[in-house]
Amino acid sequence: MLKIENLHAEVDGKKILNGLTLEVGAGEVHAIMGPNGAGKSTLAYTLGGRPGYEITEGSVTFDGQDLLDMEPHERAAAGLFLGFQYPVEIPGVSNVQFLREAANAQRKHRGEPELTGGEFLKLAKEKAALLRMDMDMLKRPVNVGFSGGEKKRNEMVQMGILDPKFAILDETDSGLDIDALRIVGDGINSIMRDAGKGVLLITHYQRLLDYVKPDKVHILAKGRIVKTGGPELALELEREGYEEVV
Repeated sequence: MLKIENLHAEVDGKKILNGLTLEVGAGEVHAIMGPNGAGKSTLAYTLGGRPGYEITEGSVTFDGQDLLDMEPHERAAAGLFLGFQYPVEIPGVSNVQFLREAANAQRKHRGEPELTGGEFLKLAKEKAALLRMDMDMLKRPVNVGFSGGEKKRNEMVQMGILDPKFAILDETDSGLDIDALRIVGDGINSIMRDAGKGVLLITHYQRLLDYVKPDKVHILAKGRIVKTGGPELALELEREGYEEVV
């Protein structure tokens, strides 16, 4: 579903990704772990199409299409979802209205009928309940006044409503307490894994992987994948640290 070959990328003239190669199939969850400055967030932003991240070499194919040839909104409409490490607040913009506009824009791009107000509210209530979020929170401005954990759960509600084919989740576990971690993990499984979709899960810690069992764990260091293994590799990192394992 997602195939990255020899990807090189730089930011402000500084090389960050140095020949990264990775392939994630439909229905698979792959975890990316690595020390600070390894290029994990750069990989996420590059795949999402964030301005300022320049591809100098390599290719990325998503669902049979050239991902790097698409604008960010086209990548989203094709079914790619990017979950941010630090979700932004958007004062004055209703969460419900924002989500409805986003969902209908994608449906229109795919040639599907737009959701009516009633249809959308039913869908929003279903996804909010899955992440144990009160509907009153969805009526507030996007992420305004939310705790770190609430922002992450809100983002998972967004993912459920947009129904992507593939999700890139950048440190979704940061800011989560024990209960929220389990709720978010269950949400990822229900929305993505159980539906046969792909997930690239970027994390520093093994704890989220207790709930979202990865098919493969990759260690990213100095802009490239240096080691790949099963879930046991994350446990090894937890015990030994990056220096010993790499």
